[in-house]
Amino acid sequence: MFYLETRNVIKQYAEHRALDGVSIQVPQGTVFGLLGPNGAGKTTLIRIITRITAPDTGEVLIKDRPSTKEDVYNIGYLPEERGLYKKMKVGEQALYLAQLRGMKKEKAYRELMIWFKRFEISDWYNRKVEELSKGMQQKVQFISTVIHNPDLLIFDEPFSGFDPVNAEIVKNEMLRLKDEGKTIILSTHNMESVEALCDNIALINKSRVVLQGNVFDIRKDNQPNTYKFRLTGNKFDLEDQAFTILSKEPYHEYIDVRVKKQENIDNKYLAKLIFDNYDVVSFEEELPTMNDIFIKTVTSK
Repeated sequence: MFYLETRNVIKQYAEHRALDGVSIQVPQGTVFGLLGPNGAGKTTLIRIITRITAPDTGEVLIKDRPSTKEDVYNIGYLPEERGLYKKMKVGEQALYLAQLRGMKKEKAYRELMIWFKRFEISDWYNRKVEELSKGMQQKVQFISTVIHNPDLLIFDEPFSGFDPVNAEIVKNEMLRLKDEGKTIILSTHNMESVEALCDNIALINKSRVVLQGNVFDIRKDNQPNTYKFRLTGNKFDLEDQAFTILSKEPYHEYIDVRVKKQENIDNKYLAKLIFDNYDVVSFEEELPTMNDIFIKTVTSK
């Protein structure tokens, strides 16, 4: 079941068409990557989904029905351009933002205490925002995005400003929210995060969707027929028309060999050929990274 769909969304600003017939399908309870180069139309689409602006034509569906203004209260949105009131106290501001999202003050306070403890920032509750580092402010804004327990969460570059430790904390929280059944839209340029978190993606380029689907399936469909074998020993001198040697690299008592298989050659034939001639420690098919696919798709369209 799709939690959210956009159908043939068009948005025009003067002489610039920001979105040109954009249709995406976001399955419920998944992390969906909304990808694209700068200026592709991602932010415009998010603003339409969150009803900050409206499409010229096309529609947004929530669970197979047209979205309404009430749906906004069931969305948590963390924009790329952050904004906290620097002179306000951290807890006071988080409480204020929670109430703006429809929460009663008492419940908001209880939930904030849980989140502040989880993110290890309880000691900062009564400190001013301007006293916090950028990463600490990011934690406060992440909490403010999820505090009202929405079913749809939209994160635009959520890892910006985080060190690796805190980025990992946020990734784990996103996965925990997914496990609770939340639907998450992740807009990012970090393709490693896409591979680690996203089930499905849509890639927008020049205002149109140019690639959409399951992350693993997309990588599989773009496979370069490249295989890596780790062999016992320190040499590899086999030559065969079934493959081309891309690299040979000694690794302690092993040698790692990367080969490109000819398209008309069966995988089993390649494996048997090398297994019959060498002691194989491990082997794997190398799939292209999402970064490779992003660059290839965007530069070829």
